[in-house]
This record gives sequence, structure tokens and C-alpha cells, in this order.
Amino acid sequence: MSNPKELRYSKEHEWLSAAEDGVSTVGITEHAANALGDVVFVQLPEVGDSVSAGETCGELESTKSVSDLYSPVSGEITEVNEDVVNDPSLVNSAPFEGGWLFKVRVSEEPGDLLSADEYTAFSAG
Repeated sequence: MSNPKELRYSKEHEWLSAAEDGVSTVGITEHAANALGDVVFVQLPEVGDSVSAGETCGELESTKSVSDLYSPVSGEITEVNEDVVNDPSLVNSAPFEGGWLFKVRVSEEPGDLLSADEYTAFSAG
């Protein structure tokens, strides 16, 4: 399992891209996707919603369980990935590419996001 070096990670197993014009992309990690099993339903926040770092903002349902989706940063949702809503298996097959979940205009970023190496060590432990 390889975590892209350019991303940052939360301890809730979400990844965050570097901001472009203040907007970052969020998804779940390959580790989380594998732990969930086959994702069959995705509930995402709505465009325009405000999210807070570390707070629940959606849900992922798999054949094994239902898991909360957390926002790694605070901000406003600018886009959701309708492809994932229509085909939740993208979360499993391409968690770092087509399986991204939402985009957020970041207003505040917590100081506890992990680098790829830190996340790899955290998720292994």
C-alpha cells in the first residue's frame, strides 16, 4: 500500500490534497477502503455546507459496516464527486484518483495532519 507523498492525512483515514486557489480535495485512504470492504453507498455533504475539522460530514456504507466520514479541515464544500455517489466502488478501486469524495474551500486547517510517512506508520500500528 502506497500513500502519495504530496497528500496529507488525518488519523480518521482521510486524505487532503494541497490547496489550489484555496480549495482542497478530500478522499479516504486505501487503508480505510480496504478495511471497509466493498463500498456500496456513499452519503456526502452538500455543496455550500460548512464542515469542521474532525467532525462527521457524511457516511460510507460497505458490505461489512457503516462508517462516518470526517472532514480533515474546516471550510465550505465547493463540489462533491457525483461519480462516487453513482458508483461507490470507485472508493475501493481508485481511492486516490476517481474515488475522491469532495472539495472544500479551506478556512482552517488543523496542525495534526500527517505526512505520507507518518500516516503509513500510524496505520500500520
